[in-house]
Amino acid sequence: MDFLQFFSIVVALLAVLLASVIVYLELTPSVNEKTNLLMAAAASDENNVESFKGKNMSAFIVGYTGETGKVLVRECLQRNIFKKLVLIGRREVKYNEDIYKDVEQRIVDFENLGDYSEAFKDIHVGFVTLGTTRGKAGVEGFKRVDYDYVVKTAELAKQGGCQHFNLLSSQGANKNSFLLYQMVKGEAEETVSQMMFKRLTIYRPGLLLCDREEHRTGEKIFNFLLKPVAKCAPTVMTVPTTTVAKAMVNAVVAESSQPIQILENKDIHQLAGNAKK
Repeated sequence: MDFLQFFSIVVALLAVLLASVIVYLELTPSVNEKTNLLMAAAASDENNVESFKGKNMSAFIVGYTGETGKVLVRECLQRNIFKKLVLIGRREVKYNEDIYKDVEQRIVDFENLGDYSEAFKDIHVGFVTLGTTRGKAGVEGFKRVDYDYVVKTAELAKQGGCQHFNLLSSQGANKNSFLLYQMVKGEAEETVSQMMFKRLTIYRPGLLLCDREEHRTGEKIFNFLLKPVAKCAPTVMTVPTTTVAKAMVNAVVAESSQPIQILENKDIHQLAGNAKK
């Protein structure tokens, strides 16, 4: 057996092993599967939806120009569950569709966010989908957006009376990680978790699937490579931004006895009602 044949066999074996692991992870139930499915069902129940609407809650979204934020805005408006939806960010977005006509936009300077506490006052539900990359913003810029801005937003939301804070994080988030991205996400999670919100939901999606306007070469390559995985094992490593947005709104509508929920990628699929029982 020559080297090329040996190498081909090794690669084939590794591919089979990797495929087996992926299938195993896809078929393995999540720890909170039953709870997720019950919450998804509750969020689609008309009586529960009407009951939630009767509470006349307001919500804000920070990060509404990002890929997840954009579909989250539309999901909130289409579901029509909030008496008021406020978009808080650094720039105003011009919307042409009638569905956006009642959206309120409040412009802030994230470098001096503490000066804008009024923007967060008396809003019941908060969604934060802020995020950038090291490649785009540099190390310090990434930390400033994904930690400083997120934490300050949470502080102002808590002071303003936010009852349910929803934070978009990332798969693998861990303050002790040797990877910068996962470490900073984990640090933000921990800091926000210590703020004692009445209810805090943290979402850890895998690779976000969307038609991104921003050009990210690395992400495009991963999207291409993971297409077969996303098709055969959709809940393991990838999730569409539309699924994340649906899960976030479902989490708000559905009741939960847990003051802090951390939803991994498979949990997000289940809470959105997309995963099979």
